[in-house]
Amino acid sequence: MMTFLAIIAVAITQVRDLFAAVVLTGIFSLLSACIFTSLDAVDVAFTEAAVGAGLATVLFLAALSLTGPREKTQPHHSWSGLCVCLLTGGALIYGTLDMPHLGDPNAPVHQHVAPRYIAESPEEIGIPNMVTSVLASYRGYDTLGEVTVIFTAGLAVLLLLRGSGTRLDAVADQAMRHAMILRVVSKLFIPLILLFALYVQFHGDFGPGGGFQAGVIFAAAFILYALIYGVEEARRVAPAGRVQVFFALGLLLYIGTGLACLLAGGNFLEYKVLASDPTYGEHYGILLIELGVGITVAAVVISIFCHFASRERP
Repeated sequence: MMTFLAIIAVAITQVRDLFAAVVLTGIFSLLSACIFTSLDAVDVAFTEAAVGAGLATVLFLAALSLTGPREKTQPHHSWSGLCVCLLTGGALIYGTLDMPHLGDPNAPVHQHVAPRYIAESPEEIGIPNMVTSVLASYRGYDTLGEVTVIFTAGLAVLLLLRGSGTRLDAVADQAMRHAMILRVVSKLFIPLILLFALYVQFHGDFGPGGGFQAGVIFAAAFILYALIYGVEEARRVAPAGRVQVFFALGLLLYIGTGLACLLAGGNFLEYKVLASDPTYGEHYGILLIELGVGITVAAVVISIFCHFASRERP
């Protein structure tokens, strides 16, 4: 599969048909998800499939509706840019020479970090999914930073596209609202997608999933509705003002959970003080911050799609 990835990467740089390039990027992401699955990184594969092969492909296709179908031919080649890329790539490859081989059992991560989590996580955190334990508890500060980055990205999109001559029916003309089969099928599948998003959200403690994946899946259901019925109709279901409120609500829920830990006498994001039983406290804290992550991710993705897809083609 690594060979296929290399071939697809080269093909993406060579094709001039932008639609073909978008399809190839989706295939690249799907193959990457398969590789992650083969490495037992199911949570990462879940995210790659949902974001890379799913939402990113939809956003790229929406961009094609605002641009031409083919890449413009450059009048000249930038040799300086090529040199910078070659030097940077060479430096990165040189930096990997000191890294341990893939799957090396004597690698430092397998000698110090991983054994600590494997041995102590079931007792300290008390949830079966060790990935959730690491992301939501041991690395709670890092995850808070990631949610803040997502919030900032969504806010930046709003500031850039606000007042840029948008109109809600720019994509509505291309909506598939008159396709009876799609309308019927969507009414069956959209509730199932939303139900699956809730399952992924609240089952992340016990299996692959969590707030990020659930937020993306929830947003995918909304995007499917917008593609079939039009952005204007979708915004009647979820007004822009309410979606923007959820931007901050998820992040505030995350931060509020940490503040609650401080008020309970513990450290910031030290969930075990939230209940008399430390294990229950960890469960409550992880449940709340994962919910905050899911809310912020879903709101940001929905808002980005609506603002981007409703732009008028220049």
